[in-house]
Amino acid sequence: MSHTEETLRQSALNIKRSFQEGSGSSQSGELWEVVKVELHDLLKKYSLDFPNEQMKIFNDPIHGHIELHPLLVKIIDTPQFQRLRHIKQLGGTYLVYPGASHNRFEHSLGVAYLAGCLVKILHDNQPELKITRQDYLCVQIAGLCHDLGHGPFSHVFDGLVIPKAKKQKEIRGLPDDIPEKWKHEQMSVQMFDDIVTGLKTENKNVLKEHGLDDTDVTFIRELIEGAKDSVAEWTYKGRDYDKSFLYEIVANKQNGIDVDKWDYFARDCHHLGIRNSFDHQRLLKFARVCEVKEKKRKHICFRDKEADNVYEMFRTRYTLHRQAYQHKICNIIEEMFAEALVLADRDLREGKPEDMLKISEAIKTAEEYSKLTDEIFEQISSSTAENLQESRNILDKIVRRKLPKFVGEARLTEENISKEDLTETWIVAVQNYNLTDPTVSLKAKELPVYVVDLDHGMKDKNPIESVYFYSKRDPTQASTIKDYQLSSFLPNKFYEKLVRVYYRRTDDLTAEDKMEEKKKVEEAEKCFEKWCAEHFGLRV
Repeated sequence: MSHTEETLRQSALNIKRSFQEGSGSSQSGELWEVVKVELHDLLKKYSLDFPNEQMKIFNDPIHGHIELHPLLVKIIDTPQFQRLRHIKQLGGTYLVYPGASHNRFEHSLGVAYLAGCLVKILHDNQPELKITRQDYLCVQIAGLCHDLGHGPFSHVFDGLVIPKAKKQKEIRGLPDDIPEKWKHEQMSVQMFDDIVTGLKTENKNVLKEHGLDDTDVTFIRELIEGAKDSVAEWTYKGRDYDKSFLYEIVANKQNGIDVDKWDYFARDCHHLGIRNSFDHQRLLKFARVCEVKEKKRKHICFRDKEADNVYEMFRTRYTLHRQAYQHKICNIIEEMFAEALVLADRDLREGKPEDMLKISEAIKTAEEYSKLTDEIFEQISSSTAENLQESRNILDKIVRRKLPKFVGEARLTEENISKEDLTETWIVAVQNYNLTDPTVSLKAKELPVYVVDLDHGMKDKNPIESVYFYSKRDPTQASTIKDYQLSSFLPNKFYEKLVRVYYRRTDDLTAEDKMEEKKKVEEAEKCFEKWCAEHFGLRV
């Protein structure tokens, strides 16, 4: 029994005792029945326990047996949500790490579960927060639906494909109706609205039956998008200012600590075979809501002794990006895949040929977007359309592992250098390079430059400076951690930029051509080392 339930039950017993000790009037029994009904309704409102027969159990490899509410199951059983079974969690990383075959589907279940865990802990430990069943369900639903808007190969779509399509429209002078800085969260909200509409079509009272209304739907939308920390006044409609902390659970724009990360850190490390040193289960136990004076708002805070564990969370993010998400081969495969999709996009062609694919224009409606999954890879590969030939050739190179050759990588010591500046100096370096083997030639267009940003979640800032901690002595007040409370082994820098150069391979090489290619790559490597030593203070 939770602390809240025990408090309410004790209150009921106290009231009943007062009636029994009263004058014994005939009305006392009737009054007690009225009070009992009201207390029962109050208990039902603030209890987060649901009958076991209502809950559905899922066996998850990361969190074990998890229970989800029947309303969540209704959402899971929609085509919009089932679509997530066909979208790889880590995009092109699967083509480098064979174990990383997990999908957005199971990640979304995990986030919903962890969202429920965090809400329950806050509810049980701090009944004064007045967290209701409706709050609990809304936060869980937001966790479940937060990734509905991911496109083919996850972040490849909104991170590479859409920006490339937008640039092509600009170059070709085509009408550009792609929103500026389009992100998958925007489509997640559209897909969620589509699910709600569909459920209401089947049963117009589906939300009401579970205690939710239109305000709760608005709340879920806001949770998916995340509340900005910089807002001067509380402008959100779903919940009042006193429950602003609920907006930090699924998508935390205050400091990046949210259950979305907790799940994908554990899940991705498991499937990648990378050790996870961050303990989200322990951090859950030490979460509580405190009033932060300097922010004049309630925030989810953590016990001060958990500072090192919190730092491990940020470090895990960096490690996963460095070793997997931004792996040198993963990145080039994803670049190739994005190029193939842009070439296959009929919205970028005059007349919009029917034998091409709706890709960038599919973001206009949830109905069209729901057809976009990783299966587009096979659709292009198995197509015989002439207009998709270039795309097929690129995908064929990925399958046959005919990838650009990695030439070199260096960490930039000057952080303000743009990709354009790097490319310009690289072109000059290639042109001025004195070949050690005069039988080969180097061309800058065959040696493209790529730039990779790596950080701990907040660019060049130390992310732990944005996290609030409370002490055992005073758990009601929270503040940022002091330097002396952290390990002296922590880094001084939290952001780095890498520059990478690849050699674009030519097709169908003869044995003689392969020898020529090998010599070119060797020369390119020497040129790269010389460039790193002479320009911008780079080091290999």
